[in-house]
Amino acid sequence: MKDNDLTYDEIEINTADILVPRNSYQRGLSVSRAKRIAEHFDERIANKPKVSYRDGNYYVFDGQHTLSARKILNGGNDLPVKYRVYYGLTEEDEALLFAQQFGFSDVLSAGAKMRALLYGKDPTAMAFLAATESVGIHLDYSQNLGESRIGCISTAFHAYQRVGEEIYIEALNIIMEAWNGDPYSLRGTNVRAVIEFVDLYKGEYDRDRLVGKLQAVDPLTIYRKGQAMGITIAGYKKYLYQVYLIYNGSSKKAALPLKF
Repeated sequence: MKDNDLTYDEIEINTADILVPRNSYQRGLSVSRAKRIAEHFDERIANKPKVSYRDGNYYVFDGQHTLSARKILNGGNDLPVKYRVYYGLTEEDEALLFAQQFGFSDVLSAGAKMRALLYGKDPTAMAFLAATESVGIHLDYSQNLGESRIGCISTAFHAYQRVGEEIYIEALNIIMEAWNGDPYSLRGTNVRAVIEFVDLYKGEYDRDRLVGKLQAVDPLTIYRKGQAMGITIAGYKKYLYQVYLIYNGSSKKAALPLKF
């Protein structure tokens, strides 16, 4: 049989014989998620877990929480379950398939998805990581605030894909020079606002002026003042507008025109 050009068989295997590769690309088991799935479990519509047969073992790459829910419903005991068993996958292939999961039980955080993409050596994800680390910033896969760490992985990755590596690196360098890796400077609102400003005013803005103006304000200013605007300006543009105002200041000579 074929599933997106991957060969698989449907085989019944006991859950005791299924391995979860948590030391590489898999996330840890969330007991609360497994219990939530168990509460709403309906065998008639349940998806078959997907496993990879590799090196004589069965590795689940889609459905570990569903398996745990089935065991909960079976009094915590292992039981036979029908799986889709795929052949010929490497561990990197499994990681990329894991990163593409969808559905109630398989929603991945941006950090978990990025970690899986990197483990699977996805070219765009690897280039994004290299670009981020080239300016002394690291990805925080738990998506927490930290010094010189980006937790807003989805925001940063989408911006990187949209504006390209040159603009992305330039914007992160400006943030680092202005605020020295302050955790609040790397909030999603700041990261996207500065990236959008650098992209929008490329070739027009004065880099030294932007760094100096940002240095003079608390990194939370962009978020706080943007929030205070309510719905006056929609979405991320309210934060981009704060960077625009900070850059212009009271100068008429150096002021940039409003372009958004």
